[in-house]
Amino acid sequence: MAALNNKRRGLGSVVVLGFVFLYAPIISVIVYSFNDSRLATIWGGFSLRWYHELAGNAQALDALLLSLRIATISATCATVLGMCAALAMQRFGRFRGRALFSGMITAPLVMPDVITGLSLLLMFIALENLIGWPAGRGVTTIAIAHITFSTAYVAIVVQARLAGLDDSLEEAAMDLGGRPLRVLWDITIPLIAPGLIAGWLLAFTLSLDDLVIASFVSGPGSNTLPMYIFSKVKLGVTPDINALATVIIAFVTLGVVAAAVVMIRSSKTSSGNG
Repeated sequence: MAALNNKRRGLGSVVVLGFVFLYAPIISVIVYSFNDSRLATIWGGFSLRWYHELAGNAQALDALLLSLRIATISATCATVLGMCAALAMQRFGRFRGRALFSGMITAPLVMPDVITGLSLLLMFIALENLIGWPAGRGVTTIAIAHITFSTAYVAIVVQARLAGLDDSLEEAAMDLGGRPLRVLWDITIPLIAPGLIAGWLLAFTLSLDDLVIASFVSGPGSNTLPMYIFSKVKLGVTPDINALATVIIAFVTLGVVAAAVVMIRSSKTSSGNG
């Protein structure tokens, strides 16, 4: 019994150390965002000065708004495409070219970002030379690039959700005269809504976080937030970067909490109906 308790204590200590290792740097960024000193790592007293400076930093705010706009567009498009791909792999059985299609879906998951960014850049240059579109690199090319690799992640998440669903609900709806699109909209999508929300949030986060691929396919006047932060960090971390990071952390936390609430309510509703 004593040996079992010691193992539990040891496991608990490892878990605590793991959480400290993961979240202590994030907490330190939040704490030092309220630092009055101009040096990011030396505490000079509590102050909101860097949030005031951040509010007046047009370049940082433009980069943030651009990243949010690209992330929203790419996450929405990737969710729709990923859902279609997941339905094809999970509901259509063994069709001709399934192995190739599955491999193409999962390839972005293991492809290095440098290779993905370079290949997309070459593709955009070739398209511009052939058909004149896209005219240069900018918001459009970044959004397309983010949709390209985010779709794979959404497809995997939604496919896992579809694998756990009972096909009899969709079959019963079609036996009652429901058309495939109506069944998809009224039955399938509500059932896989938690997976769609999780996939959208994952795609949004990946887009908001991407630096390498965006660096390849961006152009003048289209600096995303990670590119802006990276250019600033090369000259040394300043407290306004901590303030900007804290705003992003708060935004992501609110999104995760909202998604968790929606998923819990959806699970309770499904359990109640069952």
